[in-house]
Amino acid sequence: MCGIFAAMTTNGLAPERCAAALKALYHRGPDGSNCWTSNNGRWVLGHTRLSIIGLNNGVQPMTSPDGAIHSVVNGEFYGYKAIREQLQKNGYQFNTDSDSEIALHLYHQRGTQVATELRGEFAVIIADEREQIMIAIRDRFGVKPLYYATINGNVYFASEIKALLALGVPARWDLEGATAGPSRSHEITEFAGIYSVPQGSYAIAKDGNVRIYTYWDWEFPTAAEMKMDQRSEAEVIEEFREALQDSVKQRLVADVEVASYLSGGIDSCAVLGLAQQCMDRPIRAFTLTFDNPLYDEAAIAEATAKHVGASYHPIPITGRDIADSYSDAIWHSETQMFNGHGVAKYMLSREVQKAGIKVVFTGEGADEMLGGYPFFRIDALNHNPTLSRDEKVAFMQEMFGSNQATSALTMPEQITDEEMQAIHRRLGWAPASLNVSMAMKNGIAPFWSDELTAQLQQRNPIAAGLDRLPLTQRVAGRDHLNQALYIHAKTMLPNFILNYLGDRMEMAHSIEGRVPFLDHHVAEVAARVPVNMKVKGIREKHVLREAAKDVLLPEVYNRQKHPFTTPPARNKKDPMLGFYHDTFASQAAKDQPIYNMQKAHAALDNLFECSDEQRMATEASLQRIASAIIMQVKFGMS
Repeated sequence: MCGIFAAMTTNGLAPERCAAALKALYHRGPDGSNCWTSNNGRWVLGHTRLSIIGLNNGVQPMTSPDGAIHSVVNGEFYGYKAIREQLQKNGYQFNTDSDSEIALHLYHQRGTQVATELRGEFAVIIADEREQIMIAIRDRFGVKPLYYATINGNVYFASEIKALLALGVPARWDLEGATAGPSRSHEITEFAGIYSVPQGSYAIAKDGNVRIYTYWDWEFPTAAEMKMDQRSEAEVIEEFREALQDSVKQRLVADVEVASYLSGGIDSCAVLGLAQQCMDRPIRAFTLTFDNPLYDEAAIAEATAKHVGASYHPIPITGRDIADSYSDAIWHSETQMFNGHGVAKYMLSREVQKAGIKVVFTGEGADEMLGGYPFFRIDALNHNPTLSRDEKVAFMQEMFGSNQATSALTMPEQITDEEMQAIHRRLGWAPASLNVSMAMKNGIAPFWSDELTAQLQQRNPIAAGLDRLPLTQRVAGRDHLNQALYIHAKTMLPNFILNYLGDRMEMAHSIEGRVPFLDHHVAEVAARVPVNMKVKGIREKHVLREAAKDVLLPEVYNRQKHPFTTPPARNKKDPMLGFYHDTFASQAAKDQPIYNMQKAHAALDNLFECSDEQRMATEASLQRIASAIIMQVKFGMS
């Protein structure tokens, strides 16, 4: 993994700008940095390297033999050796052992079709001086970040927004992005004029303009097509197992040690178990532990590591740690947070780096593919024609009966306001996941400034996000669960899961996260899994449980999904309370244009006067407010 940037300017890029962008991306690639500048000085490619494959000769930017095509790559290409051999048979000569070089030659051979040939987690920028274009390609699920901005005829691309700011893009709030939350349209950020290259897409920049083209999308069979599926359950399980196993094997290819993140959940346990079967040494497995037993998964993680033959390494996290690291985590995520889990992931990666690790397996993506979250199970239950009303009620009580505070956040009461009605008009129904997004928006809205509330009164940002998706082609006619999975994968997954629970917190400490579930071969198999094998009754990810049963402990195999969250503040002496007070008292709190700080102070003062479930919701809002204040300071927002 690396950091990349590009500038396509009319008058050139000042050397200090290039140096500042490299510095802003140093954490993504501390093993070396370099720039290429065109002969006329108007184009620049920059690269900071985290060496994983081809340790001694993979310097970027790379240039084609004729000197006309140049490339920088962030990420990993799996199956690159077979592609490399075929390119060599076709006369292409390789100067490095790096997997990144295949992108350069594939582009020379196939143009923009290079995107369809690449497998893995990646962002690629290609400067083609023959065609006078730059092409920026992002992987199919958006595991690797890639942003762009256009200013006065200049086009800029970068792995992170802070590098765009270093290149001269101004830091201004995008109020739609800042208020819509993680369910906003994916290309919108919280920075005005700065956009994300969508997942599975490439951008072509020419003459100061950027156009976006889709090369891959997650396609589910229609409900009618699913009814024609004659496969047995055993056949479905075997196909999924083979796809996931191959994805894990591909991600073991590296010239450095590959370790694993491990929780008590089925996703990371399955990945670790399948990976360990391929290894002749114990894989180092790293687990976050908390001092609150309700949130600590150390015991089950340690037992899993022992069960599969891995070595267990706990990383203890306290409330003091989260409070102390919150500001740094926000700088890396470049977005507001509503829980400390991103900060915990930031600290986990820091400790893993100290242990000498560069590459880790992570389990993100399984919930989005196989209906892991409670709201997916709700949709599966509500639209399961084989269950009676009484059976559905019994399942609901079984699913949410034990923890009322958590269930209130993960499955709030049905919202029927104007925006939910707008969502219903677009889809013909209202997914429970979007009900959760609406509840989050309604929870933070009372804290908006009066001016902002007036501006947003007629806006429906979540419904507007749906309008940017190809609903007719990808959603209409599918089972309700598959519709919900697709929408979630296009919004929450890249905006939230893959940002501050994924790449940004890992690469903050030069850790490459490899995500076997988010392999497009696995995704295409998962799309064809019958919905009753994704959610069976209230048991989520049924096909995964069966496919990985041989590497799972019984308590993991039988366990319900436990959302990864950090413990809430326990009392008025909790370090997070001090963090909130200090942050809210700053000058930046007065300067930021989003939140009414008088209301924020009142909520903070009364935090322990409300019920447990209300306190958790209020603290989520307090963390968003604190995040915005930190962004105001860290990025000099206007």
